[in-house]
Amino acid sequence: MARPRSEGGDDLDGMWNDDFHHSAVVALTGRNEAYFNDYSGTPQEFISAAKHGFLYQGQALSWRKALRGTSTVGIAPEVFVCFSENHDQIANTGHGERLRFQTSPGRYRAMAAVLLLGPWTPLLFQGQEFGASSPFIFFADIGDASVRDAIRKGRAKWLASFLSLTEQQAWQTLPAPDDPDVFARCKLDFSERERNRELYDLHIDLLKLRREDSRFRQQSSGGIDGAVLGRASFVFRYFAEANDDRLLLVNFGESHSLHPASEPLLASPIGCKWKTLWTSDSPRYGGAGSIVGATQDRWILPAESAFALRLERKA
Repeated sequence: MARPRSEGGDDLDGMWNDDFHHSAVVALTGRNEAYFNDYSGTPQEFISAAKHGFLYQGQALSWRKALRGTSTVGIAPEVFVCFSENHDQIANTGHGERLRFQTSPGRYRAMAAVLLLGPWTPLLFQGQEFGASSPFIFFADIGDASVRDAIRKGRAKWLASFLSLTEQQAWQTLPAPDDPDVFARCKLDFSERERNRELYDLHIDLLKLRREDSRFRQQSSGGIDGAVLGRASFVFRYFAEANDDRLLLVNFGESHSLHPASEPLLASPIGCKWKTLWTSDSPRYGGAGSIVGATQDRWILPAESAFALRLERKA
């Protein structure tokens, strides 16, 4: 936990938030093996991650049959390092499959917006920003045969539950970690920056928005709140002074209408209206170019998309 030693912590500046990753994987893929079984990928989990950091703060964790986590009260949001991919998690798929190949393009783009515009510190794994297709498989240069066999046995035992296999089946299925070809297959192909230009532009634009927008660049000020809008949709509202708030609307599911639109986080101050600042569904990123439909009593959320909105004065 990122607490000072005087309070029983390890005096860390930050810590990976595995809870966010697990929720993201379940939301995008529906997987529920092993520790993913402790997550539902619901909108509330992302709202809770934005407001509280870790989801587990001492509750019973069913997969481990043990308590996990402690309170995060008073810990700044940027202490929590959130990610949808890292070396461990990709390798834990067995064959190192990247997350974008396990979900739809629209949901993947929307999740990128949540990751890169949230109040936490975002982490991108190597090549994720340009949609790398290279796998990331567990590899190691092991000289001693007994050590090699022990590692392979340990990996097979650990990953069997993730792959819904027996340990013997996992042993036979998983690539040998000391096979030079395994390492070679994991190398990045930087020509994909151009071949996957739409995904590369998506990440470039999101990082620019986080860096340059007057509200997204000040994640620690003003505060953030969130609300569930549907089974797979939610909203973050980033509060600021002088009517400079932002909304991040996210819908991982089908298009749906909010009528009546009773959620107060969607309200704009008198004399102001919401204007789309950015959308994951832009044709620039391979999207259909859909827009958020908003009237005084109804909001229409396009399918599998995310929208950043800002307040502006009505003409």
